[in-house]
Amino acid sequence: MIEMDYAATLLSKLPGASSWRDWGLRRLLDTLESYLPKEQIELVIKAYEFGAAAHQGQTRRTGEPYISHPVAVAQTLADMHMDAQAIAAAVLHDVIEDTATPIARLEEEFGSEIAALVDGVSKLDQMQFHSRAEAQAESFRKMMLAMIEDIRVILVKLADRLHNMETLGAMPRDKRVRIARETLEIYAPIANRLGINHLKVGLEDLGFRHLYPNRYAVLERALKRSKGSQRQYIKKITDMIRKAMDAEGIEGEVIGREKHLYSIYKKMNEKKRPLADIVDVFGCRIIVADVMTCYRMLGLVHGLYKPMPGRFKDYIAIPRVNGYQSLHTTLFGPNGMPLEIQIRTRDMDRVAESGVAAHWQYKAEDKTTATPQRRAREWLAHLVEIQESGSSEEFLESVKVDLFPDKIYVFTPKGDIMPLPKGATTVDFAYAVHTDVGNRCVAAKIDRNLVPLRTPLQNSQTVEIITARGAKHLGELANMVRAGHRAVMVYLIQCQAPQRFALADDKDGNYFAEFRKAKAAGVEALALTCHITLSEIIVDKTIPIMES
Repeated sequence: MIEMDYAATLLSKLPGASSWRDWGLRRLLDTLESYLPKEQIELVIKAYEFGAAAHQGQTRRTGEPYISHPVAVAQTLADMHMDAQAIAAAVLHDVIEDTATPIARLEEEFGSEIAALVDGVSKLDQMQFHSRAEAQAESFRKMMLAMIEDIRVILVKLADRLHNMETLGAMPRDKRVRIARETLEIYAPIANRLGINHLKVGLEDLGFRHLYPNRYAVLERALKRSKGSQRQYIKKITDMIRKAMDAEGIEGEVIGREKHLYSIYKKMNEKKRPLADIVDVFGCRIIVADVMTCYRMLGLVHGLYKPMPGRFKDYIAIPRVNGYQSLHTTLFGPNGMPLEIQIRTRDMDRVAESGVAAHWQYKAEDKTTATPQRRAREWLAHLVEIQESGSSEEFLESVKVDLFPDKIYVFTPKGDIMPLPKGATTVDFAYAVHTDVGNRCVAAKIDRNLVPLRTPLQNSQTVEIITARGAKHLGELANMVRAGHRAVMVYLIQCQAPQRFALADDKDGNYFAEFRKAKAAGVEALALTCHITLSEIIVDKTIPIMES
């Protein structure tokens, strides 16, 4: 702890501030003192003094001195235990955009690292664009490219957007709607993709409140009406789980939880169901020491209450794309009321809340941060690729699509996990394994059962692809002819109005050679055009086979 009271010293430096208000500065310094050394806090203080002077005379629509906003942004990052450079950049994040301070001055005072962070967050007000949409898209593109260089850029921006959403009520209605929609379409999904749950939840609920105020109010009132009885219900459940844990000698924490409003609204909207039919509004989170204890706890809660069929998800064995890990199960609680249980380790809980930001909270070599860090790097590498083609607006749309990763996870016969887009079929799986496997697939098995190649895949299925070993079959047909039988190789062609069928000797020379041998041995070959329905294959006509 630092003995001197920095907040008291600095209050007098805040232009226009009342003596009894510190606009969040005292809390910020208290938070920083809990995890940063004195010399690093002094860097933040220097940034505050610089920012307060740069924003002197400026106020927000709420009437507060403008410096209160950067301090609030810095507080969000301090609560995440971000480093001093990120905190300083948060305090300074608007000085380039909203004051006459040039980036060179910022670099001179604070170095290139902090200056680059601030510049990455800043908009492109100095540039001329044909439309507001183009300006926003180019600004977003710049920010994302800066994020590729240093992911702290987006963390500052997300914290900035969160505080702006908290104070959005002072804006005109049309501007509130535009900013709220942008938040739900871009910034909340980015927070989700980076695994920063508390920022995602805050952005989603605030975006929901301002975009659909009436729906938000109705849902909020409905949940408040049920909270009294639900609070007792959750307490009863948590007490019973704690008692069972004590009896088994399991150490851990049991926390009652409530699904946030926007996620409830999305589920109601997607399923076209009323609030009463949404089964996982309330639940419990159980935090234990290690992975084995997670699965032990799963068995314990299933022993207390009957699990709901089809409502178990193992995100520990198969993490989400953002690195999130946890066991999810829905139980029939007392009186048959559904109850969602989440079970995870303390490290998993930390990553679930902070995502890539957990990298700055703990040592970089911490294995628990490896997954979100790696996945974030993979995504950022993908951004590099898509930004190189097309306009800023096209880039924005591409990223928006990429922010909603609807993926499924299936297994190979060897137990390897294969991620695929939602809606993928067995053919997509075959090509994901290898192009040659896709080219040669003739049938597929899902969980050991034969299925049509067009069958959509679902999570946790085991998929086996059956390929045509064409050359082997040709040899077997030649042997049949030698034994005195008639043998015919039939090629079915499904495409529009083909005039002839040609064997691709340049693609598979071995097969072509075996075909020639089989023909010489007396094997006949037919090429038939056809079309396929759900119930049958209909042959149209015979077309000639070209052998070269």
